[in-house]
Formats: sequence, C-alpha cells, structure tokens
Amino acid sequence: QVQLQESGPGLVKPSQTLSLTCTVSGGSITMNYNYWSWSRQPPGKGLEWMGFISYTGGTSYSPSLKSRTSISRDTSKNQLTLQLSSVTPEDTAVYYCARYGLSYKYDFWGRGTQVTVAS
Repeated sequence: QVQLQESGPGLVKPSQTLSLTCTVSGGSITMNYNYWSWSRQPPGKGLEWMGFISYTGGTSYSPSLKSRTSISRDTSKNQLTLQLSSVTPEDTAVYYCARYGLSYKYDFWGRGTQVTVAS
C-alpha cells in the first residue's frame, strides 16, 4: 500500500523559507495518472489546498499562495518537496501531503507535520 510521510523542521522563523519533504513508499511518484498534493490546516481553520505536482512533473498552485509556493520532486528518492517562502505566523499549520490517483480521490494521506512560524 502507498504510504506518505512528511518531515522537516517544526519551527521556522518569520521571513524564512519553510521546506518540507514527503517521502512516498509503496508507489512511484512517476506512475501514470498519480498526482501529489500539499495541503495545510491552520489552528481552528479548515484544510487549505496548496498545490500539486503531477506524474509528469507539472505543477499547479492555489492562487492565494502561488507567488510563495514551490512544489518539486526527486524521482530518484521518490520524494516530494514543498517550499513556502517569506513565511509569517499565519503560515503556522499542520502540513499534509496526499495522493490523488486513478480513483479520482485523495486516497492516501500522510499523518501531517506541525510547523510553527515564530521568532
């Protein structure tokens, strides 16, 4: 089965770049028709979709975040990366990676990782 695990620093200072990694096992990130997304959930708020990278390497981002967001991949390591620049305390959230597959659903999710933006 597909498993995803987010990792990265739990604390980031304002104005710095947040960088997270999603390690995928049980399935290739280059497999046809698999899309790999990042979402986040700030405290007390709903889940916010940030963007995705497709099996071909193409990307798409939320309009509200695209100026600061970069999603990439390392196919040799079967990993996804998320970079969010110029962070503020409002970027504090639990960050998730997930797969959107042939089922037309987000069928596999990581457990999420807490990121706090503070001085």
